[in-house]
Amino acid sequence: MPRTSGALGYTMQVDKDEQVLMSREDLFNRIATLTGGRAAEEVVLGSVSTGASNDIEQATRLARAMVTRYGMSGKYDMMGLETVNNAYLGGDTSLTCSSETVADIDREVLKMITEAHQKARKLISDHLDIMHEAAHYLLDKETITGEEFMAIVRKYQQ
Repeated sequence: MPRTSGALGYTMQVDKDEQVLMSREDLFNRIATLTGGRAAEEVVLGSVSTGASNDIEQATRLARAMVTRYGMSGKYDMMGLETVNNAYLGGDTSLTCSSETVADIDREVLKMITEAHQKARKLISDHLDIMHEAAHYLLDKETITGEEFMAIVRKYQQ
């Protein structure tokens, strides 16, 4: 929660170890994390703002890749629906499916993001005390490390 101009706040997801392969659950949880800011607004404030715009873009991009490139959709199994062109020059992608399938991909992506968003809302609702203490910590210090956050979590798990 910086007091200067620029990003109003963000979550940097840092892997403990160098991770090359990620499971469907890992990627789904990343999407849930990306929806956490919006979910917190909904749960605590009862409204939403434009603050989650970048998170929405990232969550959508990740969910779309899970469906189209990583074979992580229950509906399409291991069918490749997108190819990456010029992977080393920006990684443009192009769909390799019919326009009918494109509309269905959108529905699959929405379903995945909606499920992750629901998970985030439930986690926040179930652990409001932790969220409020972390928010107070951030108001005071501006940043929080994973270790500092986990110390707060452990206080409430006893």
